[in-house]
Amino acid sequence: MSRISFCLKTAFLAAVLSSAAIAQTAVTAAATRPAPAASAKDSSKASMSKQVETWTEVQWEAAKKEWAKDTTKWADCQKKWNEQKLEGRKSWPSLYTCVTN
Repeated sequence: MSRISFCLKTAFLAAVLSSAAIAQTAVTAAATRPAPAASAKDSSKASMSKQVETWTEVQWEAAKKEWAKDTTKWADCQKKWNEQKLEGRKSWPSLYTCVTN
């Protein structure tokens, strides 16, 4: 009985760890994805801006880390964000829009 329990626990742990690795890969790919073509850019940004509200904290942090590489734009957008006293997940689209424009 304990051998079966051990195998089940090991399989569960492997599944959890592999799903975490897959999720991290998806976050990295989403954060580094190139901008869409100019013709689809406006409609894509509108829908993506809405999707930002549903990102996980890990996705949000990865995106912020990527955006911070452009220090001038990042500082300007953060300043605007702080002036508006925005906070929480519902405010993420405004920062996303600022950084991606």
